[in-house]
Amino acid sequence: MNEAHNYHEEEALGKGYDGRLMKRLLSYARPYWLIILACIVLLFFVTATELARPYLIKIAIDDYITPGPLVVWEPGDEPQEGIEYRGQVYVPRHNLTEEYPERPMAQLLTFQGDFYLVDGYMEGADYSVQRDGDRLVLDSEAGLFTASPLADEDYRAFRGPDRDALIRLTLIYLAIISLGFGLNYLQIYFLHRTGQQIIFNIRHQVFSHLQRLSLRFFDTNPVGRLVTRVTNDTETLDQMFTGVVVYLFKDIFMLLGIIIVMLQLNTRLALVSFILMPLVIIATIIFRIKAREAYREVRVRLARINATLAENITGMRTVHIFHQMKKKYREFNEVNHAHYRASFRELKIFAVFRPFIDLVYFLALALLIWYGGGNVIQGLIPFGVLYAFIQYIEMFFRPINDMAEKYNIMQSAMASSERIFQLLDTPVDIKSPQQPVPAKIEGKIEFCNVWFAYNPNEWVLRDVSFTIEKGQTVAFVGATGAGKTSIINLISRLYDIQKGQILIDGVDIQEMDLDQLRKNVAVVLQDVFMFSGTIADNIRLNSDIDDQQIQHIAEAVDAHRFINRLPRAYESEVKERGATMSAGQRQLLAFARALAFKPKILILDEATANIDTETEQVIQKAMGTISRGRTTLVVAHRLSTIQSADKIIVMHKGKVREMGSHQQLLTRGGYYYNLYQLQYKEQETG
Repeated sequence: MNEAHNYHEEEALGKGYDGRLMKRLLSYARPYWLIILACIVLLFFVTATELARPYLIKIAIDDYITPGPLVVWEPGDEPQEGIEYRGQVYVPRHNLTEEYPERPMAQLLTFQGDFYLVDGYMEGADYSVQRDGDRLVLDSEAGLFTASPLADEDYRAFRGPDRDALIRLTLIYLAIISLGFGLNYLQIYFLHRTGQQIIFNIRHQVFSHLQRLSLRFFDTNPVGRLVTRVTNDTETLDQMFTGVVVYLFKDIFMLLGIIIVMLQLNTRLALVSFILMPLVIIATIIFRIKAREAYREVRVRLARINATLAENITGMRTVHIFHQMKKKYREFNEVNHAHYRASFRELKIFAVFRPFIDLVYFLALALLIWYGGGNVIQGLIPFGVLYAFIQYIEMFFRPINDMAEKYNIMQSAMASSERIFQLLDTPVDIKSPQQPVPAKIEGKIEFCNVWFAYNPNEWVLRDVSFTIEKGQTVAFVGATGAGKTSIINLISRLYDIQKGQILIDGVDIQEMDLDQLRKNVAVVLQDVFMFSGTIADNIRLNSDIDDQQIQHIAEAVDAHRFINRLPRAYESEVKERGATMSAGQRQLLAFARALAFKPKILILDEATANIDTETEQVIQKAMGTISRGRTTLVVAHRLSTIQSADKIIVMHKGKVREMGSHQQLLTRGGYYYNLYQLQYKEQETG
């Protein structure tokens, strides 16, 4: 278990932010920089529409809903159109472009359900009222004022322009939110479309790179990890591109815009609102440190869960056969509990940060209401300004609250990008030469003093030399680990040798075009891999072969009979890895697949190892069909299946011990003779 865990330790996080990785990530966005720039510009205007909403409501409250001061003019002297009443013209002060301190002021007042016109302007709202007939006497800090009653129609006449202005303001407000919606829709559409295109390109590059890597790489990297790179890790990068990078500009626009608007509205009130910001900065720094540590541990624990799950699900048949369910459950339960504890620690950090930011927000709001509300009561600031500040302070804390989630995404993206780039930076160690030697492959194979090891200095093949003529059938026999399968892997250049030379028709395979080489070498393995799709798809793979040719090929290897018994014949769906087919049926399809490519060299690796005697006879016939006119290499444990081979090469501990025909080797009485006698006795005992 510990080895498996260590195998997945690379899931651990490197840095919360890595400028080098970010620069490389942004290189994928460079082709789309115009669209991304357009999205940032759109976000600027979206932010402007959001900032405008509280400001418009502030104007509505202070200038039109709450009656403001009126400047009194003699008819004909007014600089702006106003309301004429009893021989004087009253112009709302907010309509004037400049101040007129020498002019008399007036204001509207509502008292006990009646309307009055005050012959002056009271700065504060704190005043006492006394009745003097139908008039009111108002005693305030600004002095004594008289308020004359207004008829309902006169009051409506005074408020008529305000009502019209509110209608216009409402239409402007609706236009702004509609514009904001449209701009937001456009930026979301283009941003996410661009993000998907970037991720498409990254995923395509990762998969394409994986296909070029040698089998040595796949020997040392579990499938689950590589699948995670192409799926989960690229998806995490999509979240970073669409949810963090561009929206970071919106947060900056929003915070700067709020600060500017609040300072412009009332500097003193803005400074009071920001007095608690140092607490937010300190909390953010502490959260960043703690969250990174917790996140790293959760990712490691999650990787261990994935490793344990993949191992147990893949080996479920073995687990059931040996009745190890309880043991495996205990192992998984231990790993799962470790992940639960790590997740809970991370949860506690997030559970403190968000509520703490909310607490600071409510404290700032309370301070704002206490200080700003007192100023409103004293008449130092209009109520609309206080309302706008309350809205802006809520908008100010919104991106700060979202920071926890964005930081989490950023950490995931840095970890994912590091793993993806580590994969992309893995060198392709087996590739075609820049100037391949033109070669028409006919099928002659030569091994000249070949040394090969999967791991340094652990030689699997030692000074192996032999020659296979064009059209010959050559069998390789020997005990497990003798190097038989390694030889067939080397012919297709699935691995490269350390010393010696492998020639095909006199040309070193390392000087050949790799695609050309592999196109002429077909391999039928003991464990046949079936792809999802139809029977026909599994025979043709990606080659251009029509249905009639596929049927002829299937008939040639005697697969046509069992295919025709299937419900939809050649269009029958193949279940995962061909689970519903017998080993013999999968083997026949593998022969058909090999024949479809018309190879010059055919390799059969234990092709009859897992099948019954009756099916073996069918396959032997198929082998004779597809090997006709081709150089054929056969790796077999059953010596009875290779007695007709032109040459048999006996391998032992990575070396060629004997070569010759079946009869020649028996007569020699060496390794082959001993193997044959051993199998003959086993058959007699059976």
